[in-house]
Amino acid sequence: MALIAAASPHVMNTYGRVPIALSHGAGVRVWDVNGKEYLDALGGIAVNTLGHGHPKLVPALQDQVAKLIHTSNYYHVPLQEQLAARLVEMSGMTNVFFCNSGLEANEAALKIARKYGHDRGIALPQIVVYEKAFHGRSIATLSATGNEKVQKGFEPLVEGFIRVPLNDIEALRKATEGNPNVAAVFFETIQGEGGVNPMRIEYLQQVRKLCDEREWLLMIDEVQCGMGRTGKWFAHQWAGIRPDVMPLAKGLGSGVPIGAVVAGPRAAGVLQPGNHGTTFGGNPLAMRAGVETIRIMEEDKLLENAATVGAHLKAALERELGGLRDVREIRGQGLMLGIELGKPCGALVQRAADAGLLISVTADSVIRLVPPLILSVAEADEIVARLAPIVRGFLAEPQ
Repeated sequence: MALIAAASPHVMNTYGRVPIALSHGAGVRVWDVNGKEYLDALGGIAVNTLGHGHPKLVPALQDQVAKLIHTSNYYHVPLQEQLAARLVEMSGMTNVFFCNSGLEANEAALKIARKYGHDRGIALPQIVVYEKAFHGRSIATLSATGNEKVQKGFEPLVEGFIRVPLNDIEALRKATEGNPNVAAVFFETIQGEGGVNPMRIEYLQQVRKLCDEREWLLMIDEVQCGMGRTGKWFAHQWAGIRPDVMPLAKGLGSGVPIGAVVAGPRAAGVLQPGNHGTTFGGNPLAMRAGVETIRIMEEDKLLENAATVGAHLKAALERELGGLRDVREIRGQGLMLGIELGKPCGALVQRAADAGLLISVTADSVIRLVPPLILSVAEADEIVARLAPIVRGFLAEPQ
């Protein structure tokens, strides 16, 4: 079956799709409808933690589908408590709200921050957000996002945000000095869509200290960088800190749509019955996916694998590409890596697919690699072997 670029005439044209359609996968490999094989270095955009067709996950989901898929939150869902207890244990926090996506988790976090401010007598609460941030595409999360291209055409944006640069504690102090309306600081530990930009450990510690001093909520978006991707359950744990609010999604369900907001003591009681809700959030299928994902990650030691294979992949990329004039930086941690080039490189998505490799390009000039956490050293070497010639050829072309 040959597939053409305009393959979905009845689907709204909201994506610049690569003209391939995938039919099935196994491990870190997928095949398209024409039988071509691809090495998956994108992992569904950091979603497919366990790769494709995992032999432990598939039967668990089949079992759950045969029992209950959805019941609604009118009733207790035992799997919610089971997954929430694990997330509380892993994070050292207090309780969890379940939803369906990273956007919804971030939206809930913004509502928590506003209500926290109102509960403290702040009529117009403000939230500190960051340049280059990406928190979602609803009107509120779009407003918190630091990307004018994404925002254009959807004005007026939601008010109440103060924007600051990354990794600059003095800029944060200056932007909020004497302002009694600040309720929270909100950021990604490693920005994903913004170009794989990490917050420095010392900066994370400084912001945690400032939030404690001023009784602000520290809200850390771990939607993309969390769930073991950097070699710890949550990327902020490398700094030895703990947030007050932590949105999760993506890798938590290994492909089943899921979102979660984990709250610490300062934020755990902010939302009460009637303040927030969801129809699909916390459904038994999504909860089973989360429980099984964590169980399999522990059994198969995938945190350790993400750290060691990620370090190997980064070193191999440095060796093959680091010396090239137009390779500005190779950055990130674990299996969340970005290769910043000196010119826009969106064309590499198609070229990589032609070479049997799935990647993405974000922030115009950053190649993003977020493969499944089951990636082996040999598969990491294969990513480099397929990617490096493409990058070298692209950079050799005249501007």
